[in-house]
Amino acid sequence: MAFEKLCRTDAVAPGAMAEFTAGDGSRILVIRQANGDWRAFQALCPHAAVELVAGTYADGVLTCREHWWQFDGASGQGTNPTGCHLARYPLQLRAEDVFVDVAGVRPFKAGR
Repeated sequence: MAFEKLCRTDAVAPGAMAEFTAGDGSRILVIRQANGDWRAFQALCPHAAVELVAGTYADGVLTCREHWWQFDGASGQGTNPTGCHLARYPLQLRAEDVFVDVAGVRPFKAGR
């Protein structure tokens, strides 16, 4: 695995999300859950490629602003509708930095 620094930990508040771009151009949505867990997912909704960061993240649920698709903020699994998911990137915390590995992760698109 080839982890790269994506951002500093203070760039994402607890219970919030932010979007960053990896060195290869991959758009990554980082979620810092209220319980202290961190996740990294594809930044675009698999339905219509809308920026998920423009939606909401509340009570562990990520909601796309465009068509209200919803995803579990811990697993990336679709909850409305089911049968879809967000691609998840391996994430590591090192001191005050957030690292991700984008190698081999392909964003999911609905209908393929």
